[in-house]
Amino acid sequence: MLILGIETSCDETAAAVVADGRTILSQVTLSQDLHKLYGGVVPELASREHTRTLVPVVREAIAQAEITYDDVEGIAVTNGPGLVGALLVGLSFAKALSYSLNKPLVGINHLEAHIFSVLLEHPELVPPFLCLIISGGHSNLYSVESLGRYRSVGSTRDDAAGEAFDKVAKLLGLGYPGGPAIDLIAKSGDRGFIKFPKAKMKSGGYDFSFSGLKTAVAIYVSKLEEKELEGRRADIAASFQEAVGGALLDNTIAAAEEHRMARIAVCGGVASNSRLRERLKAFSETHGLEVFYPSLELCTDNAAMVAAAGNFRLENFPPDDLELDAFPYLELGV
Repeated sequence: MLILGIETSCDETAAAVVADGRTILSQVTLSQDLHKLYGGVVPELASREHTRTLVPVVREAIAQAEITYDDVEGIAVTNGPGLVGALLVGLSFAKALSYSLNKPLVGINHLEAHIFSVLLEHPELVPPFLCLIISGGHSNLYSVESLGRYRSVGSTRDDAAGEAFDKVAKLLGLGYPGGPAIDLIAKSGDRGFIKFPKAKMKSGGYDFSFSGLKTAVAIYVSKLEEKELEGRRADIAASFQEAVGGALLDNTIAAAEEHRMARIAVCGGVASNSRLRERLKAFSETHGLEVFYPSLELCTDNAAMVAAAGNFRLENFPPDDLELDAFPYLELGV
């Protein structure tokens, strides 16, 4: 089955064609660099850019796959969570294409799509497993009991990990997006330079909180002269990255042990962080766990994961109709 995937939930305009939920025939992703001017995504500008670029992006995906629109057997589109204006651009286009081609349409939860980003490249990963989804908008732990059945184990109480990276990068004058910038400069820093705090939930469980960590970095930086900050920027970045990774690692490993999961999937933009991968790899080797990641290209928002999830949905559930709506706060659950 050939599925055309469409992704416009935030600031990537993406389209891809995937065969049988496994083979990527094409993938086109256009990142909106204009948001760098503002240090974060501006929702209205994101929607306008999607409107301007979605048609040529889809055309390129069809051309790269060396198929025609008539060859497409289903259309999968992200309908939440995300920026509502951005979601509506992709959803409106997908509906029009579905209607004109008389092809089945399916709305895809962006979080479920991230889970399929791992499955695309690791067919050996089968449920049950624990999945950590970490990005600019999400820090979530799910027990994947079977495909289509997900139980929330933990989520963020405030900032997501990716948001914390962006905000701290801005404090350090590293620009946007913050994740890659901090990852790069932290390689030359002393990650033991300062012990930033890791939030511990009084109620127990495996929820995350990064707002206190961000505030601690802000207070520390505010006390430094410009020359001091320049000399310690890499050390602060490395120490911050270590604290974020520690919080993610602690909760994930503890949840895996409690739920007796021997397999862990890690996905989303922050899953490309080199230090986090290094720490998880080391822990997995000493504790007999298997850790699976998507390739760096599939960590960030992309349409191949949407198409893969769409293939699963169309094979196992009825398609959606043209009344399908966008849900900016869509949750993932059983």
